[in-house]
Amino acid sequence: MSREKEKTYAITRVLNHNVVLVEEPGSRQEIVLFGKGIGFGAKPGNTVPAHDSRVEKRFRLENENHQKQYQNILSQVDPAVVGIAEEIIALIAREITPELNEHVHVALPDHIQFAIYRLNNGMEIVNPFLFEIQTLYTKEYALANRAADMIKNAFDLDIPDSEIGFLALHIHSAISYVPVKKAVQFTNIITELVSLIEERTAITIERSTIDYVRLITHLRFAVERIRQQKFIKNPLLDRVKTTMPEAYQLATELAQYISTRLEIAVPEDEVGYLALHLYRLLQQN
Repeated sequence: MSREKEKTYAITRVLNHNVVLVEEPGSRQEIVLFGKGIGFGAKPGNTVPAHDSRVEKRFRLENENHQKQYQNILSQVDPAVVGIAEEIIALIAREITPELNEHVHVALPDHIQFAIYRLNNGMEIVNPFLFEIQTLYTKEYALANRAADMIKNAFDLDIPDSEIGFLALHIHSAISYVPVKKAVQFTNIITELVSLIEERTAITIERSTIDYVRLITHLRFAVERIRQQKFIKNPLLDRVKTTMPEAYQLATELAQYISTRLEIAVPEDEVGYLALHLYRLLQQN
């Protein structure tokens, strides 16, 4: 039997029937074990063999600052909330990627606790970016729906679409390593760009149309390239300037807005690509 299989974890806390916190022998670090029924009937001080067939996922926080934050979460957040958050994280790891930003172990239970508090106290959860989130992060939003069902079943609460949108942002943050605050800023930029386009062109773009989906998808990839400074050449730039002056002028204004928000200069080649997408939109309307 290998050394890994010989390990025995000591349970330090039972979060729910499927999630326990254990201390790893040797390192004495606290890690999370997830597996169906692993916490059922368990108590602190009980042991779990490393080769226990119920163990589906193991999570260990490597960052020292995250470890301290997680200990604060454990002392301030309902263990049942931490447990359901860990189950959701295990779902993300299984369905999308096991390579997750470990800060999700801190951010997600904190968010869920506050969301439950608001829902229990009749406080409306407003999400001004819901449609954009549903469109930009389809994979994350679909998984957030499943996460919402898990929260609903655990706490007997109906989870509104607005909150599902915020859960999707946390999922996106976990898989992209982009802080939730940055993801919100990014989505807000997209929303503001669309409003600017509608204002300048006097066109109302119906949110349920393929035109809107296509537009914000193009804007998303443009903003992502600019944010990451992954600039690309535009061989049509000179032609765009001369044949699409109206679209190019609007694209220049959008680029100035993006530059101000991200504090990054937008190259002219990217302005040309924005103009191409805007020209198509103007022609269709």
